Amino acid sequence: MTSLIRRTLTLGLRQAPAVVTLTSMIATPLCRRGGPGRRHLAAVVIGGLAATTAASAGSRWRPEQVAGTAGVIAGATGLAEWIGSTTGLPFGRYRYSGILQPTVAGVPVLVPAAWFAMAIPAREAAHGALGRASTPGRRIALGAFALMAWDLFLDPQMVGEGYWVWHRCGRYRGIPWSNFVGWLLVSAGVMAALERTLPAQAVADAALIGEYTVIGVMETVGFARFFGDSLVALVGGSAMGPLAVAALINRRRVG
Repeated sequence: MTSLIRRTLTLGLRQAPAVVTLTSMIATPLCRRGGPGRRHLAAVVIGGLAATTAASAGSRWRPEQVAGTAGVIAGATGLAEWIGSTTGLPFGRYRYSGILQPTVAGVPVLVPAAWFAMAIPAREAAHGALGRASTPGRRIALGAFALMAWDLFLDPQMVGEGYWVWHRCGRYRGIPWSNFVGWLLVSAGVMAALERTLPAQAVADAALIGEYTVIGVMETVGFARFFGDSLVALVGGSAMGPLAVAALINRRRVG
């Protein structure tokens, strides 16, 4: 009975952040664009997503490994965002509007949290999609693409809310393509770090693949149906979707 209660509590702790995240994502389009409601929900979504990732990863690797990885990713990506917002490298010239609070060195704390939140699901989705062909080098390359693919949704939404501003209007919803090149570069560094801090196991984690898949579906439906932006839905869905499907199919085959 004690072990059953412990397993039930553990499952609840893992599922609660996911439920909060999904509920907040559904509620976001119901709030006024650029209003305080969406700003608060953005914090809940990113925080919930990071907690979901940490909970799933904590059942796969040791909790101290996950905590250390979170610190490494947050520190490295926070530094990359500070460099990017002050020098324009490697993403292009942009600035934070100051709407998202709190900040560290001018970078909203939600930004490195977002990098961590999707980094591990992206790596596991890449690992799953590669199947038997998975190697460290291939996981780094495909994982970097998987993480960048999420930003095809994230950046248009955040720019639309006014959370950051690009100095030069780009061709993709006002975002320059240099941003996504920068994301690929930083993501590759994040994936390389994951290979050391959370080494991939023989079989990709089903829960983390599921997290990547659900976020891709939610973002696609959200932009297509509720945000009224079929271009972003098509581009982002085409980038995340096939990789997620391949990961799910391969994961199902191995049981």
